[in-house]
Amino acid sequence: MAKIEVLLPQWGMGMNEGTITSWLKSVGDTVDEDEPLAEVEAEKVEETIEAPVTGTLSEIVVAEGETAEVRTVVAYIETA
Repeated sequence: MAKIEVLLPQWGMGMNEGTITSWLKSVGDTVDEDEPLAEVEAEKVEETIEAPVTGTLSEIVVAEGETAEVRTVVAYIETA
């Protein structure tokens, strides 16, 4: 199995960080590529992190309510 990093994307040029407002999936859930994983507030705008691959959400690194810098690992997905 491969462990794939889910990173906080940079949606705007001035964006430095984002706050996870809610996780739409739980650890152990199966996810499809491009499926919404989490809602993020960044620059006063709600954005959605999407799964980079199909697999199982194996770990959430940044909990709801926590803030992370751009390109920080927020979760891991395990692929078969």
